[in-house]
Amino acid sequence: MKNITDSFLCFISWPSAGSFGFDTDILATNLINISAVLGVLIFFGKGVLSDLLDNRKQRILRTIRNSEELRETAIEQLEKARARFRKVEMEADRFRVNGYSEIEREKWNLINSIYTTLEQFENYKNETIHFEQQRAINQVQQRVLQQALQGALGTLNRCLNNELHLRMIAANIGMFGAIKEKNN
Repeated sequence: MKNITDSFLCFISWPSAGSFGFDTDILATNLINISAVLGVLIFFGKGVLSDLLDNRKQRILRTIRNSEELRETAIEQLEKARARFRKVEMEADRFRVNGYSEIEREKWNLINSIYTTLEQFENYKNETIHFEQQRAINQVQQRVLQQALQGALGTLNRCLNNELHLRMIAANIGMFGAIKEKNN
C-alpha cells in the first residue's frame, strides 16, 4: 500500500526544474486514469441515458397500451363468441334429435378457436414487450459507448498538442538518461 501512495504522490507532484515526470507505477496511474474517465462518463452520460430511458419507457408504455387494446378486442370477440355459443346451444336444443353430435362438435371447435386466438394475442403481446425491451437495452448500450468514445477522443484532442508532446518526449529522454547513468 505504501508503494501505491508514494506513486500517487509522485504522479501529482511537479519537479522543480519546470517540467514534469512520469510515474512508472502503472497500477497507480491506471487507477487515476480510470477514475477520471469514469467521472467524465458519469457526468456527461447521465443526461443522455436519462433521456433515452424516458423515451424507451414511453415506447414500452405505448406498446403495453396497444397490447391492452388488443386484449380488449379479444375480450369483445370472446363475448361475441359466447353469444354465438348461447345461440348454438339454443339451436342444439331445437335440433337435438337430428344433429346433437354435429352441433356439439361445432361448439367445441368454436371454443378452441377462440382460446387459440386469445393465446396468440397474449403471445404476441409478450413477444412485443420482450422485443422492445431488448431493443431499448441495445440502443442505450450503443449510445453510451458512442458517447464515451467521443468524449475520450475529444479529451485527447484537446489535451494533446505538439508542444506538450515534445515536452513529454524530452522529459522521458531525460528520465531514461538519468536511469541509465544511475545503473552505470
